Amino acid sequence: MPLRVIFMGTPDFSVPTLRAIAEAGHEIVGVYTQPPRAAGRRGLELTLSPVQREAERLGLDVRTPTSLKSEAEQQAFAALRADVAVVVAYGLLLPKVVLDATRLGCLNGHASLLPRWRGAAPIQRAIMAGDSETGMMVMKMEEGLDTGPVALVEKCAIAPDMTAGELHDRLMARGASLMVEALAQLGINCLTFTPQAAEGVTYARKIDKSETRVDWTRPSGEVHNHIRGLSPFPGAWCEVEIGGRMERLKLLRSTLSDGVGESGGILDDRLTVACGSGAVRLVEVQRAGGRPAAAQEFLRGAKIAKGMKLI
Repeated sequence: MPLRVIFMGTPDFSVPTLRAIAEAGHEIVGVYTQPPRAAGRRGLELTLSPVQREAERLGLDVRTPTSLKSEAEQQAFAALRADVAVVVAYGLLLPKVVLDATRLGCLNGHASLLPRWRGAAPIQRAIMAGDSETGMMVMKMEEGLDTGPVALVEKCAIAPDMTAGELHDRLMARGASLMVEALAQLGINCLTFTPQAAEGVTYARKIDKSETRVDWTRPSGEVHNHIRGLSPFPGAWCEVEIGGRMERLKLLRSTLSDGVGESGGILDDRLTVACGSGAVRLVEVQRAGGRPAAAQEFLRGAKIAKGMKLI
């Protein structure tokens, strides 16, 4: 049965779910997204969120409040008379009065196997922690941070060299189909919810720029997970001397390798780098102001050789 849906989301990750809900025939009575952000070199241009661009393409009503705490915004939300709200990476807290304003509550698409990795950066944190599995979940929202009961789950293996960007794209597609399935079940009153386990709770705090620099004294497995967990954004990085000056180098892709040496030391002509124990081979890097490049292409232009050091 088609439902009256309020959709709430902001980044690229949210777009396939919005599109899938529309294609499934539900009536999207309003789309909430983060306000346009300043962009451009001088910050004079305003950039619409990916969700706003898609919503406007679909001819949907778009709302961009900076907060949902005011009585006026809460009344405007309730006035849409929605059956359900669907939230995917929206970025604003929903007060209890908003959570309770729709007939069937608010469903959230979350990219982890709750209760592991509640919070803002579940995809990056799962890879950085070396998890071998994650997934998408549809849960009913409560006031707590990702604490609500879960309705549907789809698991996803994390391959040893998979980056956060690759996992993001895979979960993004799976999340869209899972939410459409949840709405179909909700429409015929057969969507059931199971409380989250009390054990195994972890929090995926937002990635801070201060943690993006690579620490070569760590074991190779941790360095590898750090690199792929932050790829492509914000990107793990180090510094290297090129042409007599130190230059920042973003590390986009790596793989575990054999080798022993001083931490950060380049061990061969394939860009294998020694860690505190073991080594990683850098597969793809990006110089400041440049484009991503395979390691061999980078080495041809940078003339970095065995015995040099990354710091």
